[in-house]
This record gives sequence, C-alpha cells and structure tokens, in this order.
Amino acid sequence: MKREFLINIVFLIGINLLIKPLYIFGIDRTVQNVLPPGDYGYYFALFNFVWLFQIVNDFGIAYYNSRNLSQHRHLLRKYFPNLLALKAALSLAFAVLVFVVSAIWGHAPWHNGLLWVICLNQALTSLVLFLRSNVAGLGMYRIDSVLSALDRLLVIIVCGALLWLPAMRAQFRIEYFVWAQTAALVATAVIAFGVLHGRLGQWQFRLRPAFLRVFFRRSFPYALAVFLMTVYTRVDAVMIEKLLPDGPVEASIYAAAYRLLDAANIIGFLFAGLLLPIFARMLKTGERVEDMAHFSFSLLFACALPLALCCWWYGEDIMRLLYHRGDAYYGWVLGVLMWSFIPVCGMYVYGTLLTANESLKRLNVLFAGGLVLNISLNALLIPRGQAWGAAVATCITQFAVFGGELYLLRKELGIGPDKKIILRLLAFSSFCLIITVTIGWAGATAPLHELIISLGFMGIAAAGLLLPGLSTLKGILEKRRSK
Repeated sequence: MKREFLINIVFLIGINLLIKPLYIFGIDRTVQNVLPPGDYGYYFALFNFVWLFQIVNDFGIAYYNSRNLSQHRHLLRKYFPNLLALKAALSLAFAVLVFVVSAIWGHAPWHNGLLWVICLNQALTSLVLFLRSNVAGLGMYRIDSVLSALDRLLVIIVCGALLWLPAMRAQFRIEYFVWAQTAALVATAVIAFGVLHGRLGQWQFRLRPAFLRVFFRRSFPYALAVFLMTVYTRVDAVMIEKLLPDGPVEASIYAAAYRLLDAANIIGFLFAGLLLPIFARMLKTGERVEDMAHFSFSLLFACALPLALCCWWYGEDIMRLLYHRGDAYYGWVLGVLMWSFIPVCGMYVYGTLLTANESLKRLNVLFAGGLVLNISLNALLIPRGQAWGAAVATCITQFAVFGGELYLLRKELGIGPDKKIILRLLAFSSFCLIITVTIGWAGATAPLHELIISLGFMGIAAAGLLLPGLSTLKGILEKRRSK
C-alpha cells in the first residue's frame, strides 16, 4: 500500500506541478493583471460567496463515496445512479439558494450574469469531483491524477489564446475567463464519465427513498464538515468586499496573495485526495497508519516551511515580480498569509485520517469553533488592517484548528507526535531560518537570486529530513512481503 502510494503521489504531483502552476500564474494571474483593479476583486468575492453554499451543492457526496467505494467496490452500480440523480437535484437547489441569498445580501444587478456562470461552474466542479471519487474509489489513481488537472489544461489552451493574442487581450473581460472554465469542466466531466461507463453496465437515473434516507443520515457529518471548512476559509474575501469602502480593491489585493497560497495548496489537496481512500482501506484491514501519516506530513512540511519563510522575507519582491501594482503592502499580506500553509498541510494529512476514521462529530465541533473564531477575528481586524487583517485572521484560525486536530488524533486513534520526527522537523526549521536570515542580511546579490539560493539550500536540507522516513517505509514494505 505504501509503495503504491509513493508511486501515485509522484505521478500525481508531477502532472499537477506541470499544469496547475501554469494555470495559476500564467492564466489566473494574467487575468488579474489585464483587468481593472476592482473587476477581479468583484469576481473573487463572488466566487467565494458562491463557495459558502457548497454544502447544498455537494452534501459530502464525494467524501462519502470515495471512502465507501474504496472499501466496497462492488457497490459502484448501486451507488452511482442514485448519487448522480441526487447531485442533479442538489445542484438545482444550490443555484436557487445562492440567488435568494444574493438578493438579500444586496449584490448589484449587473452581478447576476456573472453569478449564474459561477454557480454553473461550481455545480460542474462538484460533478467532476463526484466522478473522480468513483475513479479513485475503484483504485484507478493515475487516471484520477490526469483528471485532476485536465480542466486546468483546457482553460490554459482557451484563455492562453485570448490573453496572448494582442487583439484579443485588449478586449478581454472577466466573463471570458469564467466561460472558459465552464467549457473545460464540461469536457472533463464527459471524459470522466467515459472512464466509468464500461464498469457501470446498464444503468438509469433513479432516486430510491430508502437509499436516500440512509445516504443523508450517513453523509450529513461529511457535508457539515465541508460546509464549516468552506465558510471559515472563504468568508474572509466576502467580508473584505462588504466591510470596506474600497472592498473590491482590497479583495483584489487579498486575492493576489491568496493565489500563491492556492498554488501551494495544490500538493496538499492532492495528498488528501489520495490519502482518504488509502487511510480508509488501511483502517478497515487493521494496518498501522501512523507511519504513513507522519511521513506524509514530513513531505508536506518540507515544502511548506521553506515557502512560508521565503514569502515572509521576500514578499514584496515576489509581489512586484508577479503583479503590475505589487508593492510593500502586497508583500505584507503575502508574508502573513503564507504562514497558514504550515497548519493547512497538517490538516490535509491528519484531518483526512480523522475523516477516514469517521471521527466527524468531534471534527465538526472543532470546525464550528474555527468558524466562530475566524468570523470574529475578521470582523475585528478587517476594518483596522484591511486585507492584511484578513490574512492575520486566517493564519491564527488555521493554527488553532490544526492544534485541535492533533488533540483529536491522540484522543480518537491514540496517535501522538513521534519524537524522532519532531526533532528532525525542529532541526530542519532551525536550518531554514538561519539560511533565510543569513542570506537575506548578507544582501550579496539581487533579492530574487537570494530567494533561489535559499530555496536550494533548504531543498538539500529537506532531502536529509526525508531520507530517514524513506528508510522506515522500506523496512515496513520488507516486513509485509515476508508475511
């Protein structure tokens, strides 16, 4: 299982590191640069507003299906028709709810056209995730890896032509970007369905009341978890736009920093997608999960800490390089926001393990606390610190929730910190901090050259951090083969 995990995670990361950063920095960033400051800010706020209602759109279907199908693969033909029909009904209810709340919230009428398309895209995104949960649940991890990046690749092709042709670039509008996403998601959904079609046999849409009652009862904790996490990670942009007189501009600045966090989250999100069915199967068969979990966190920490340190020290230089309007303030927002990537990486691993263990009741209590903390901090800090205040609120909330997950991990599964791993992480952290500060204060070359040199040294240190973990996993594999 661990050998297969390593092979698939390398394949998954390889594909996504080729495509998704190109989408984020080549397309999404360029869209923000070519549009007036407030236009992208409005889109970012609307996008996050729509995300707040994902509980209705998805209701935990992808998590529930991935976990259960990985343990009972013969149930594909029973689950698929019912869940697909349910998804169609939930997407319709989702769209109605978004527009009702949007009208109450007071969005300008001209937002409605853009809001419709964003709603459609979120419904399609949820559909693709459901189809991929079937692919992953059946153990087709590499096909799932390709599907995870396919929609972004298609957007790169479409928007790339629009943005890099001078005549089209001058006329570019945010609507073009959103409609390109629609086309890409439709194509990805069709291909994903084609992958599954041969395994489904004869099937038709149906909604069996008995099945739905069981599903809603079992999936509600998953849906609530997704809802609470979505709100406390997405409400900041909505509050920025609503609480500040120049809300769209500040939301645009926050989006500029958040884009780098999104780019960093690619790896963590992919880990979680692979780990959920693997953890679920390991727990069912009684295998030890500690080594897999701790090694996965070490992998992510080796990426997260260097990135956070470099964005903290060189934030202004990075933002000036990426954005036409980038300045010191952009850099301050980025520098604070990227520290939240460290606890988020921990949650991608240990939160996924708790989800696979069905410890959702206590997780949801924790997430509810995180939601209250985040909204309170945003209400306090955004009027005073604007986008920077929202970044501080996000960082504090993520560290608090991660700490809560570590407590639950010990209480629910009896898994505590590994002293050897903690010592290695502390040694790695100390080395990275010394390298960053020493090279930064020396100032012997251009800041961006210093950043690259720092990352090079930290990469070497990361390899040293991970080698003992690889040796441990090799020993486990040899023991399993000898049984």
